Amino acid sequence: MPRLTPARLARTLPDMSRNDRLYDLIQLLRDGRLHRAGDLAAQLGVSTRTIWRDMAVLADSGLPVTGERGVGYILRAPVTLPPLILTTDELAALQLFLSQTSEAADSDVARGARSLAAKIAAVLPQTGAEGEAG
Repeated sequence: MPRLTPARLARTLPDMSRNDRLYDLIQLLRDGRLHRAGDLAAQLGVSTRTIWRDMAVLADSGLPVTGERGVGYILRAPVTLPPLILTTDELAALQLFLSQTSEAADSDVARGARSLAAKIAAVLPQTGAEGEAG
């Protein structure tokens, strides 16, 4: 079974709100219990049909999720997520903080903020710039 990686998952997911929802689904499923699609949909504020589609995406991405409509979904094995996954709002807050901190009077803190900002920028997907040149 293919290993679930952030890059592999990102290729199947077109927008950040869906990414956030899939992350939340994984978090909910990590408790090892059976979850009905209707309950998951109510918790996440989406339709049951959306949960069915999302579960198919997670399973197709290599996540060890088992289940079916009308029964429920469960993770067959523990899942280790990447060490850090940020929502769009969290990333914006972090980038703003790092931008402000990079100008700090304490040169060590400023240098650390610039270094961290560069590391984050290096792992973010490149969006928009390539397609806007034409």
